[in-house]
Amino acid sequence: MQSAITQFLRYLATERNASDLTIKAYREDLFAMVEWFRATRGQVPKPESLSPQELRTFQAALQEAGYARTTIARKLASLRSFYRFAMRQGIATSNPAKPLRNPRRQRKLPHVLSNDEVGRLLLAPPGGDTAGLRDRAMLETMYSAGLRVSELVALRDRDMDFDEQILRVRGKGRKERISPLGSFAIKAIKQYEQRRIRDPKTEQLGRDAPVFVNRFGNILTTRSVGRMLDKHIAVVGLDSRTSPHTLRHSFATHLLDRGADIRSVQELLGHKSLATTQIYTHVSAANLLSVYEKAHPRAS
Repeated sequence: MQSAITQFLRYLATERNASDLTIKAYREDLFAMVEWFRATRGQVPKPESLSPQELRTFQAALQEAGYARTTIARKLASLRSFYRFAMRQGIATSNPAKPLRNPRRQRKLPHVLSNDEVGRLLLAPPGGDTAGLRDRAMLETMYSAGLRVSELVALRDRDMDFDEQILRVRGKGRKERISPLGSFAIKAIKQYEQRRIRDPKTEQLGRDAPVFVNRFGNILTTRSVGRMLDKHIAVVGLDSRTSPHTLRHSFATHLLDRGADIRSVQELLGHKSLATTQIYTHVSAANLLSVYEKAHPRAS
């Protein structure tokens, strides 16, 4: 078993070009299973002899030990991936992890800010310096368009159309969508652009240059956006659970509270599904803009 796992990890590194973190996660998951069998059975079964029943016992042990449902699901996913590799290599003839069901995920209600709290947060960055103007523009843009942080830092100058009041957003899976951009956000971005710092390397990108940059004129990271938000949350005194994604949750909740239909909000967020991954509804861009202007508190 250990030799097969080592081959699998080598395959991930050399042929799949997996990241160090991904390989580390697989290694920990798979060798945790190995150690459990060694501790409870006195020996580790060979890959070809491990049965679904034995893995169900392992899964039950993880649940009894208090592992989170998401952690257990990840460990089972690691086992399924390992056995798909083992079957291709002729190490195993079946995938004993395939019949196992992941534990049902607990759905937690997202933390959402009230309209008043959002207003206080958006006004928190000082308007007298470049960093403050940038922070306010980022917060306004995230809330105005319901962006993920990764989508925010990926914005380029060519993605913005102030005349049409829209953004081109690159979401998960490299999928693009068009999102309306409210007048408050447009005003904040324009004020920031007048003071924006440009590194020569970034400047030569032209319309491909990032919209939001750090104090050296370089591209921002998602972590730096999180630190920025934490600073302003502390100043305003908001709940410590508030994160960049809270603005996205608030965006959707406030639209629904003001009468937007859920399928329009789904489209604005770039979600593939509504209640399940099988539901997907397209809404015309004109209708989306109309819904947005009527429902979003900072659209005009």
